[in-house]
Amino acid sequence: MKGHESMSAEAVYKKRRRTFIGEVISRRMNKTVVVNIERVFLHPTYKKVVRKTTRLKAHDEKNECQVGDTVKILESRPISKEKHWRVIEVLKRSQGIITSEMQSPAALS
Repeated sequence: MKGHESMSAEAVYKKRRRTFIGEVISRRMNKTVVVNIERVFLHPTYKKVVRKTTRLKAHDEKNECQVGDTVKILESRPISKEKHWRVIEVLKRSQGIITSEMQSPAALS
């Protein structure tokens, strides 16, 4: 009986994995991207629209994400100290954002 309860609790945990959609704002680390999640809600007391942003580190196994991409991330086991999310898919590619390496004068000449 006890094993049955733990199995159902395990199944419930797997269903609870959260997914978010956000924008990649940094990819300076190897196999890691920083994703900005923005949520908009009405303040309960003042009835004003409030924007809150959260920055999450996500695991990008193939280093395929670029700054400006819109990605879907899934909650996972801890991969490192601050990295508890994985990139599932790239929903929308960025449209040619110029990186700092391309802006250097040596690259232009």
